[in-house]
Amino acid sequence: MIRREFLTGAASLSALALAGCATTNMEPTPVPAQPQFDPFYVNMYGPLPNERHPVPAVDLRHLKPEYYRRVVDDPTGERPGTLVVDTASRYLYLVRENRQAIRYGVGIGRAGFSWSGRGYIQYKREWPTWTPPAEMIAREPHLEEWRNGQPGGLDNPLGARALYIFENGRDTIYRVHGSGEAWTIGDAVSSGCVRLLHQDVIDLYGRVSQGSPIIVA
Repeated sequence: MIRREFLTGAASLSALALAGCATTNMEPTPVPAQPQFDPFYVNMYGPLPNERHPVPAVDLRHLKPEYYRRVVDDPTGERPGTLVVDTASRYLYLVRENRQAIRYGVGIGRAGFSWSGRGYIQYKREWPTWTPPAEMIAREPHLEEWRNGQPGGLDNPLGARALYIFENGRDTIYRVHGSGEAWTIGDAVSSGCVRLLHQDVIDLYGRVSQGSPIIVA
């Protein structure tokens, strides 16, 4: 129960080709009628009507239970405050005190659209503007209308929050960001960035400070 209260507390608070941070054209797999879900997770992934752009509830039929946000024993050995993205397992860990971590399910970049290494969070933004790079516009001419930036919103590829990863003083063009596409969590489908559900990235955003170290491996 302590872990559940801990997780819900912050939730209530408020290269490279990977630069686009957008998914491929992937549709959710048809699912059966609404089953019964643990009310704790229904609440965790419920609607967020007080956001600048109100966030709808997650359809938990599209989210595998192993990717629910949880407090776990820390498997990384890194110091508290470090973010660790395990691309093989599709998890992001935020290392906490007492050898614990908050584990979030993520979607990652497909083969050939990824970055790995040690960096840090240079800055973070709520409902960020997304600007497709020129090479992406060349591949997908319909993105021309967003050459100067797409305003924040539910249709914006960066979603509700974004953490901007730098390495050795340079922008990696790699982001940790939000998504409303629950069926992509646990898969390698994006143009390179690490995506979390809106509810999870909002929770993470409230716990991460500028300058926090991040490891993607």
